Amino acid sequence: MVQTAERLTSTASERYLLIYMIAVLVIVTSLVIIFFVVFQKRKNKLLLDRIKQQQAFEEEITQAQTETQEQTLKNIGWELHDNIGQLLSFASMQLSILKMQVTDDVKEKFKDTSEALKESLTEVRALSKTLNNEVVLNIGFEKSINNELNRLKKMKFTSAELKIIGEKVEFKDRKHEIILFRIIQEFLSNSVKYSEAKNLAITLDYQPKKLIIIATDDGKGFDANSIEKGSGLINMKSRAALIHSDFQLASKPNEGVKLTIIYPFPD
Repeated sequence: MVQTAERLTSTASERYLLIYMIAVLVIVTSLVIIFFVVFQKRKNKLLLDRIKQQQAFEEEITQAQTETQEQTLKNIGWELHDNIGQLLSFASMQLSILKMQVTDDVKEKFKDTSEALKESLTEVRALSKTLNNEVVLNIGFEKSINNELNRLKKMKFTSAELKIIGEKVEFKDRKHEIILFRIIQEFLSNSVKYSEAKNLAITLDYQPKKLIIIATDDGKGFDANSIEKGSGLINMKSRAALIHSDFQLASKPNEGVKLTIIYPFPD
């Protein structure tokens, strides 16, 4: 009986010891898991904060570059309008005076030169307006695009059309209006320089929560996979990222170029 009692006591002690060890093991394991989870969350938060800081820094750099470019464009616009415009006006006036002093058969020879001077003056004044952001804001987003298309149409294109879908939504931040216009302007400039296109088209599709901009040309296009990423493309992409817009540029050889911008309206 005594041995049986001792055996039972020993078995109970071992059971309690086992339970105690299991409890300690569970607690230690739980603490390790909790520590690991807290450490991981802290690590992820630090990484996320670092990414956000990097993004904020890059946005500040892009914003500073954009503001510098806008000021440069404005200065160029002033120079074109005030200095070059005045020189062309003076040359046109001098040519008109000279025409009055020659015989009728010679006057005819001045006609082409006189017309070229007048067209150059008109072109310089129109270009100077598109380079000045204050003028663009005063004229408005849609009209500025239309003016740019009309200017290009007079230069070399068979057609350059603007299509508007939906009801116009005013920009809450007018800086975004300028940025979108500059992206479109860069696209049109590339079409003039490289595309050999005959037709341009821009569509502004106003939707309840976003503006979809599609710009196309019917030029020679390019291989999107092999094209060198020049400053123009980088500028367009960085400007779009600055206003949290989706930017896509698609092209294939002999199939023209298509630019798509999806600009979300701020809440």
